[in-house]
Amino acid sequence: MDILYTAVATATGRDGRAVSSDGQLDVRLAFPPALGGDGKGTNPEQLFAAGYAACFTSTLGVVGRAAKVATGDISVTAEVGIGKDPEDGGFAITAVLRAKLPEHLQNETGRKLVEQAHAGCPYSKATRGNIAVELIVE
Repeated sequence: MDILYTAVATATGRDGRAVSSDGQLDVRLAFPPALGGDGKGTNPEQLFAAGYAACFTSTLGVVGRAAKVATGDISVTAEVGIGKDPEDGGFAITAVLRAKLPEHLQNETGRKLVEQAHAGCPYSKATRGNIAVELIVE
């Protein structure tokens, strides 16, 4: 693969800091209260949700343009859950992607665009077969 860009970030732990090499990202990390923490910082699930939502939204726009479909204003909300993995007793994540599409795409065309975006989104490709991902068109 011809790498076009590489993001670099360093974390000092799940209860610490995460900083990108260019300084654009510098966040305190904390366990959420649901996992026994104080919640006074972001967490890997929130960061993953933000990245996945941004990437999927971008891919959905690309898919729409390729299909010559005016997508208008679209947004994607990613809900990333963490829980116990029944297979090994460790932790695992799940994702729900809620694609908010304009009314004219609240149909089979919109659903197909979302499915095509899921096929092509780099985050979807990276997680395919590894985590459960539910697609919802709103």
